[in-house]
Parts: sequence; structure tokens; C-alpha cells
Amino acid sequence: MEPVMKETFRHVSYLWDEQQAAALAGDEVGLLIYRSNLLGADLRLTNYAGGNTSCKTMEPDLVTGEQVPVLWVKGSGGDLGTLTRKGLAALYLQRLEALKKKYRGLAYEDEMVPLFTHCLYDPHSQAPSIDTPLHAFLPHKHVDHLHPDAVIAIAASKEGKAIMQEVYGDELAWIDWQRPGFDLGLKMEQVYRANPHIKGIILGGHGLFSWGETAYESYVNTLTIIEKAAAFLEKHYGKTRPVFGGVRVKEIPESQRREMAVRVMPFLRAQASAQQRMIGHFTDEEGVLEFVNSQDLDRLAAMGTSCPDHFLRTKIRPLVLQWQGNVLEMPDEELRRQLTPQFEAYRKAYVAYYERNKQPDSPPMRDPNPVIILWPGVGMFAFAKDKQTARVSAEFYLNAIHVMKGAEAVSQYVSLSEAEAFRIEYWQLEEAKLKRLPPEKPLSRKIALITGGSGGIGRAIAEKLAEAGACVTLTDIDEQALQSTLGEMKSRYGKDVCTAFSADVRDSQQVKAAFAHTILQFGGIDILVNCAGLSISKSLVDTTLDDWNILQDVLVKGQFLMSREAVIWMRRQQPEIMGCDIVNIVSKNALVAGPDNVAYGSAKAAQLHMSRLLAAELGKDKIRVNVVNPDAVIRGSKIWESGWAEGRAKAYGVSVEDLPAFYARRTLLNEEIHAEDIANAVFAFVGGLLSKSTGNVLNVDGGIAAAFVR
Repeated sequence: MEPVMKETFRHVSYLWDEQQAAALAGDEVGLLIYRSNLLGADLRLTNYAGGNTSCKTMEPDLVTGEQVPVLWVKGSGGDLGTLTRKGLAALYLQRLEALKKKYRGLAYEDEMVPLFTHCLYDPHSQAPSIDTPLHAFLPHKHVDHLHPDAVIAIAASKEGKAIMQEVYGDELAWIDWQRPGFDLGLKMEQVYRANPHIKGIILGGHGLFSWGETAYESYVNTLTIIEKAAAFLEKHYGKTRPVFGGVRVKEIPESQRREMAVRVMPFLRAQASAQQRMIGHFTDEEGVLEFVNSQDLDRLAAMGTSCPDHFLRTKIRPLVLQWQGNVLEMPDEELRRQLTPQFEAYRKAYVAYYERNKQPDSPPMRDPNPVIILWPGVGMFAFAKDKQTARVSAEFYLNAIHVMKGAEAVSQYVSLSEAEAFRIEYWQLEEAKLKRLPPEKPLSRKIALITGGSGGIGRAIAEKLAEAGACVTLTDIDEQALQSTLGEMKSRYGKDVCTAFSADVRDSQQVKAAFAHTILQFGGIDILVNCAGLSISKSLVDTTLDDWNILQDVLVKGQFLMSREAVIWMRRQQPEIMGCDIVNIVSKNALVAGPDNVAYGSAKAAQLHMSRLLAAELGKDKIRVNVVNPDAVIRGSKIWESGWAEGRAKAYGVSVEDLPAFYARRTLLNEEIHAEDIANAVFAFVGGLLSKSTGNVLNVDGGIAAAFVR
């Protein structure tokens, strides 16, 4: 097949690169992965972890050496955009065919999935998905199964089959909605045998299957089918009636939308976390606003989604917020008063949905709180166990919006029946998939803000908390170092885990902005670590007023401003239920009177006593306040770049080079202190084992008797 022109496609991304593909010539599995990554890169074609692709090759039997046909298909739970060979399931095709003799009918559908493991060509490959027979029973070497918005818009239309014929003629076939599984694979085989000329099959309410004899043919065929659907829909938008019935709510300017979202998000998080703590995501992109501001919002949102991949991520329907008054001027209690009954009504409706549809073998009811929350005029919120899941859930609902928009433009949108939606949501196979998920990390579902985040200690703390599962915001006054640290952390922990905001802790407006950024990114704040600092070592007479002031401003005033702002936001998400932490990185100098240290030691002592005062005041709110006292963290610490090392070396009569050994020798354990040791101490306070400790001081100094608290 000759390469097509990139310009042929206006509604999908043609990403095929001849040179990259040529380098994989002869490697059908490599070309499958390449094609899959290209398809997964365009969210208009399929969602994160949605859809699957396959190829069929001849391989040597691992026992006999005989050449046998093997199916390579994306395994259960994998993502096309990031697929590697490890994410594929490899199965003997002949054994899959032989399973037809074992199939006892639709009522016994679920018993077939465990049998797939007996067909594995590579016993170490990924677990096969429920869609495996759908690929196996089609005769083509390369097969794509995607959930493209444009095609599902037709598949979820009242006259979907007729519209398919109008768009494609006899190029495609139609199969009415049926839950994925062995029986659907058999139906697809029958449809293809009856219509061997077709280029694809539309599954009603679900998605698209398409194919080709080569990876490239399959790729272009898939894009062509989706392009035709998208072009058809585009011609019909606003043709007979305004999109989504026209505008009901006037769009609010972006800056005000974001301000409103920040104001409300911790309250939403508190409600969404009624059963277990959640992380939030907010989006106000154009497609979302078009839907939430429309006349049809209430009608369409109540109908729920059609594609099973959509509502598995988003629940069957969202919560649409209603407000009376200006949320930016409302007292906190009024916000809670208006929100609480809306969430209670949603939970009550979800419980009723479960009770109406449950079967004797249904899994226990899951969290009844909404995943997707729509706010007319403002945008969409999503709440889930982590940032990536929340973001992806929002992306799935945006896909559902696109589907509803297209279906309403050419016909009438049709969602799955409630009973069928329940069967998918509480499918035993889905429950088994959830149980296979790895256990959550100690700080999963928590949000941390760390000042001085690009310094040695601050960065070590950020890495420790991120590694333990927390979402982390780094703040620092050094923009260049901050962005460098952020880039490295994203590379290590993922783009959804970390964010950064340049802020001077001495500036109350910048402090407020740092928290607003964190709230908008993640939905709230659970952990504040005050680590921003600097140090000046001078004798009393050499200490200037500027020296004194800057230490008081950064260490004392900065800790005060950050803590005050944190508590405002923590209280809005009901910390008395979830619990929150403030950890202040102080110093052994808060307890020990050393030479040439009047300004720094006084500021550190003030930090320490402020921590005690806050612990006493905030205990009733379940906000724990604790202190970590480091001593002489030399390697990697920015403090030692500011002249502090020279000052301390002079005070103790040693060389700068000898300082690490000097500090180690004076400790009871004869140990040098590293930034990672301080990070471990912070984790000790916030990791869950010390949830009933507040007002405590943890010295990490190798043991200095003069610093003993008692």
C-alpha cells in the first residue's frame, strides 16, 4: 500500500513515519507496538487504557519447534499510547479456536476468560483481556479496536445503523450493543464471513473494529473510517438546531472561573472524600464549557454515558452543581450548607441504583460519591484515588461529551440502559481486575506543599513524599533551580505527581498564589512542609540589622504566612475527618546556644516555639504540627553555598573541608547527616504511624546531648 498524504486527514492525527517504520521491517510485533503508540497518542481515537490492537504471526512452538500461528494482543489494563512488548499477551491461535468447543453459551460467558491463560504462547506475558476472542476470530493479520468519539457518536445515535450506511455505504457492518466477550467474538466472525468485503465493524454504543493485512494498512484504514465519521458530524453541527440546544449560562471570564474553582474545590474534595480521601482535577477547556453552559446539560448528563469504557471511569452519570449567590463572597459555612444536600442526594440516588440492579453475585457497592462534577459557567471537576486517575476520568467524560454532541447533531443520543450499565460496572471480571491492582502507597491520596523545594533538604523531602505516593507542589524563590528540579521529578515520578510554583515565602500574595495553584492542580492540601531557609553565621557585633531582618522574614515570617494560609485551606476540606500535617524544618540551633549564631539561632528558636503554639491551637482541627531539627546537612544543601560554611568553620576553628568530619565527630553516633535523613524524619510524622502525635520535636543530628529536648 502506497503511503497516503498527511493532509488527507483533518480530524485525526496522521503520525506514521516511514523511516521509523522501515527500521521495524520484518518485525510484525514491533510494527504492532509502533502502530498502537501512534493511535494511543490521539485522545480523539481512544482513551488512556482504552481499546486494543493485535497482530498475528507465525512463531516456533516452544516445545516442538513447529511453526504455529500466534496472536499478539494488548493485554488487560494496558495503554496503547505507552504500550511495550511487556504489555502484550501472546496466545496460541489454534487453542483459542479450540475454545469454541468449550463455549456453552451466553449465560456461561465469564467462564471463558480463565481459559485464555491455557492458550498462552508466552506464560510470562500480560494477562489476556476480555476482548481477546474479538481479535482472534477475525482473519486479518492486523486488527484495531478503538473508541473514537466520532464513530461512537454514530454508534450511540437512535438511527445509528442507518447513519452508518449513509456515511460508509456497505464498507462497514453493524452489530447491536452487546457486552464484550466470547459470544461477541463469534458474532463478529459470522458478520465478517457474511460480508468479507467490509473494512470494519461498528459495535452499537461501544466502538470500532477495523483491520488490514499490514500494520500500515490497518493504521490508514482505521484513520480513514474515523475521518469520514468526523467530517460527517462536522457538517451537521448547528445545522438543524444549536449545539446542545444553545447557551443557557453565560460563559464567565477565565480568571474568574479559575478563582471560583479554587474557592470551591476543597469543599468538593471534602464531600467527594466522605468515604475515602480523593485527589482532584479541574478543566475548563472549550468542549467542557460548551456542554456545561448549554440548554441540554441537565437532560444529557442525567442519561449517562454509552461506551462502557467511559462510565467505568466516570460512573454512570455526573453530579451537576446548583448554586444560589456568589460563591466568591459566601462564608465557608454557606458553601457547605449548599453543597452537602447535593452530595447527599447523589449518594442516595447511587445507593438506589445499586439496590435496583444488584444480583445475588454482585460485588459489594463501591464508593457512592460522584467522580465527575459539572459546574455551569465554570467547568468540570473529577475526583479519584490519584491525580492520573482523576485526570483520565475527566478526559473520558470529555470524550463522552463529544459523543453526545455528535449524536445529537445527526440524530438523538442514546445511552445504555441502567440495567446494562450496572452489569458492566459491577461485572465480576471488572471486580477481579480491581483486585489485581497493586496496594496503594502510604501517602496515596495526599497532597503536599514543600517550601524551599529545590534545595538539598527540600528536594529530598519532595522525592520521599512523591515516592510514597503523595502529590507534591514545590515552591522556591529560585525559578531556574525550581524548574530543573521539577523536570527531574516528573521524569522520575510522572507528570501527574509533581507541580511547581515560584514564590517568596515573605510575600503574602505570593504565598496565597502558591496555595491557589496547589488547590487547582490537586484539589486541596494535606501536608505543609516549611523548609525554605537561609543561614548567616556572624558574631553579635558583626551581625547587621539586615542580617537579622532577613532571617526573621524568611524563617519566622515565612513559616507564619505559609502555616496561616495552609490552615485556612485545610479547614475548608474538613481536616477533623481526614487529618492534616504541618512539619517545620527547624534546626538543632533552636535548642543549642553556639558561637557566632545570634540571628540564626534566635530565628530558629522562634520557629520552634511557633510550632508548639500552632500544635496547641490546631489540635481541635486534627491538624498535627511537628518539628524536625536537622544539624549540619552539608552535602547538597544550599545553605552551605551562602557563606555559612565559612562562618561555621571559623567559629569552630577548622577548615571548610573538615566540617563534615568535625560535625560527625561531635555526635554521639559519629554520623554525618544527609538530606535523605531529614526526609525520612518528615515521612515518620506524615506516613501514618504517628497520626496521634503533635507538638513533637524529632532531632536528626546524630545525637547531640545539648540538643536533647528533655
